[in-house]
Amino acid sequence: MVKNKRLKFFLSHLFISILVALIIMGLVFFVWYPSPLASAVGVTHIFLMMLAIDVIVGPLLGWLVYKEGKKTLKFDLGVIIALQISALCYGLYSIEKGRPVWIAYNVDRFELVRKNDLIMEHLAQVKIQFQKPSLLYPQYVCVEFAQDKLQRENDMFAEALGGISIAQKPERYVDFTKALPQIKKRAILLKELEQFNDYKQVRKILAKYPQATGYIPLKANAVDMTVLVNKETAEVVKIVDLRPW
Repeated sequence: MVKNKRLKFFLSHLFISILVALIIMGLVFFVWYPSPLASAVGVTHIFLMMLAIDVIVGPLLGWLVYKEGKKTLKFDLGVIIALQISALCYGLYSIEKGRPVWIAYNVDRFELVRKNDLIMEHLAQVKIQFQKPSLLYPQYVCVEFAQDKLQRENDMFAEALGGISIAQKPERYVDFTKALPQIKKRAILLKELEQFNDYKQVRKILAKYPQATGYIPLKANAVDMTVLVNKETAEVVKIVDLRPW
């Protein structure tokens, strides 16, 4: 009977932990980091490791401390569950802070901008629609160069020496429609992808998106991706897991 209660608690704890993990996985991989952006940012292994530890360690500790009739049983289990929830919340908070929020078109490429990459020093200069990123999916935006020559030179030095791109500065954001003429002009022929990827893989992926007639590179912090576009309309078709250069 004692073993049955212990096993029942363990299985219940494990089931709830797995259920919560599945819900969080859905939020992370289908909303915050829609495929293939999780790979582009490099969050997949870190997140799955964090989730596995939380799902396994919590129920396992509960199994180890569970003892029928133990005076401190409720307290011990409460501490374990509280620690499990705290660890999960902290991990989720960190994942949220690093999520992609803007896919910014800059000259001849897209740049993946994470929430913790944003430089908000000049918030008063940021257009209202760009002051707060979406709570859900990353949004497309266009980056505009400074009109002042000296400021443009400073921007170039900041990127060359400090690795700070103007795509990280929301005060430079304008509506994505401003990027359409450049996308039509700068889009690269799809056959160029065969130089940087396996031929069969390229053919397999492109077959899914017949409306794509060109591509624009997507620069990311972990793995660069490819944005398939239609050269005639500048429509973004799909971000795919192919090397753009």
